[in-house]
Amino acid sequence: MTHLKTLVIGIQMLFVAFGALVLVPLLTGLDPSIALFSAGIGTLIFHFVTKNKVPVFLASSFAFIAPIKYGMDNFGVAETLGGLVCTGLVYIIFSFIVKKGGVKMIERYLPAVVTGPVIMVIGLKLTPVAVNMAKSFDGSGTLDNTALIISMLTLACAIVVVIFGNKFFSLIPVLISIVFGYVVALIFGVVDFTPIKEAAWFSLPWVGAIASGAYAFPQFSWNAILYIVPVALAPAIEHVGDVLAISSATGEKYIEDPGLHRTLLGDGIATSFAGLVGGPPNTTYSEVTGAVALTKAFNPLYMRIAAVTAIVLAFVGKLGAILKTIPVPVMGGIMILLFGMIAAIGVGNLIRAKVDMTKARNLVIASIILVFGLGDLSFTFGAITLGGIGLAGLIGIILNIIIPIRD
Repeated sequence: MTHLKTLVIGIQMLFVAFGALVLVPLLTGLDPSIALFSAGIGTLIFHFVTKNKVPVFLASSFAFIAPIKYGMDNFGVAETLGGLVCTGLVYIIFSFIVKKGGVKMIERYLPAVVTGPVIMVIGLKLTPVAVNMAKSFDGSGTLDNTALIISMLTLACAIVVVIFGNKFFSLIPVLISIVFGYVVALIFGVVDFTPIKEAAWFSLPWVGAIASGAYAFPQFSWNAILYIVPVALAPAIEHVGDVLAISSATGEKYIEDPGLHRTLLGDGIATSFAGLVGGPPNTTYSEVTGAVALTKAFNPLYMRIAAVTAIVLAFVGKLGAILKTIPVPVMGGIMILLFGMIAAIGVGNLIRAKVDMTKARNLVIASIILVFGLGDLSFTFGAITLGGIGLAGLIGIILNIIIPIRD
C-alpha cells in the first residue's frame, strides 16, 4: 500500500503540470509528445545533477512561446531548435557565476528593473496571438461567433477555477479549463476525431513530428541563436525565485545544499537536451511547487515518478492525437488569461523589489525595454540580425550597467 501511495502521489505531480506542459508545444508547432519526453528526461537530468535532493519538476517554459513561433516562421524548425539548444548555455553560465560570485552577482547585473519589463514584454508580445486564437478556428483572427463563444466560456472557466477553486483545483486551472473547453467544443460539434482514429496506440513521436514538420535535427545559425538565446535571461532569473519558493515550502536551504549553481546547471543541461530532441526549453514549475506545499509531498522521489510517467506517456500515440484535436478557440480563451498573467508577473517583480519608478534612471531602462521589445526593433550586423525580446533584454542589461545610480 505504501508503494502504491507513493506511485499515486508521483503521478499526481505530473497531473498538476500536464496542462501547461503540453500547452507550449501546441501553441508553437512543436510536438506535445516530444515535450512530455523531454520534460521527463530533463527532470531526471536535473535530479542527477542536484544529487536527488530538490523536489522539482521541469517542463515547458512559457517565456519562449513568442521566440519559438517567430523562429518557426522565419528560421525554420532546425535552426529554431538549434537556438533552443543554446539557451541552456545561459543557465550554465549563470551557474558558474553563482559558484564564483554568489547570487549577488546576478542581482547586480539583472535587477528587477531589467527582468520585470522583459517578463512584461514576453506576455504582452503574445496578446494579438491570444485574441486571434480566441475568435477564429484557424488562428487567423477572422471573427467566428461560435469560436468566440467557446473561447469566452473557456476563459470564464479558467477565471472561476483560479479565483474560487479549492487549494488543489486552483493549482491546475489550465488542465481543468482545457477539459471544460473541449466539452463545450464537443457540444458545438467542432472537434475533429480523425487524428485519434488514425493514431496508433504505441508510436515514436519523432516519426509523426518529422512528417508534420514539427521536428528536424537542430542546425545552428547566428541569427536564430542571437534572437532566441537572450530570452533565457528572464526565466533563468525566475529560476532563483523558484528555488527559494521550494526551499520555503520544504524548510530546506537548497541554495546551499546542493547549491544554486547545481540547480541552474541541471536546468541548463535539461533545457539544451530538450532543444536537441525537439522539445521546448524547460523551467521549474511553480504549480508543482504549490502542490508540494499543499500536499506536504517533500520527497524528490515523487518528481522522478512523475518524470518516468511523462516519458511513458510520450510513446502513447492516442494521447498525442487527442491533444492535437483540441480546437484553437479553447487554447485562445486560456491564452488571454495566461499571457496577461505573464505580463502581470513582470509588474509584480517591480513591486516586490520596490523599484522606484519616479526615478529617471528606472523609467529610462524600463521604457526602452518595453518599446524595443513590443516594437520588434532589430539591428543587423552583416549576416546577423538581433531583435525582439532578446535585443530588449540585452539593451536593458547594458543600460543598467552604464547609467549611474543617483540618490
